[in-house]
Amino acid sequence: MTDVLYLFGAAAPPVLEFPQVVRRAQADGWDVCVGLTPAAADWLADQVPELEELTGRPVRSRYRRPGEPDVWPRADVILFAPTTMNSLNAWALGLTSSLPVGVVAEAIGKGIPMVAMPCVNAAYAQHPQLPRSIETLRAAGVDVLYGDGGFVPNPPGTKRPYPWDLALRAVEVAASRG
Repeated sequence: MTDVLYLFGAAAPPVLEFPQVVRRAQADGWDVCVGLTPAAADWLADQVPELEELTGRPVRSRYRRPGEPDVWPRADVILFAPTTMNSLNAWALGLTSSLPVGVVAEAIGKGIPMVAMPCVNAAYAQHPQLPRSIETLRAAGVDVLYGDGGFVPNPPGTKRPYPWDLALRAVEVAASRG
């Protein structure tokens, strides 16, 4: 049996790399289900058919309607990367207006291992709520890869490679503990 990884993404530039990330996770043996915030779903609209072909499952960006069947198996581990300041803060505060945030908020109570890696620039990183949200999620058992050993904010308008290797290694570690 293959372990199930929910790969969630918010609207930050690394989400555009999801097809490659799905392939890498599958090469590591994961059965991947992709979920996106509404803005990320808009950004990836042209890539959704490719993601669905790769995973064999629908890409989800909205909640199920009452009576609709769940089209995904239960997650063994969840990776929310990239997560924006908006999604991270909403998650920490329990504001579940998007599918990925709702699933990860509930997953805390279900005991599903989770890894989050923000993608915020140095200007956003100065907002006083961001460190509070990171601490709240870490206290709830979420592995938040931020700061030394995780994502380090870059100056606004600059771009550098997103540390996907770090995130995927953390998923393996979280799953082994879970």
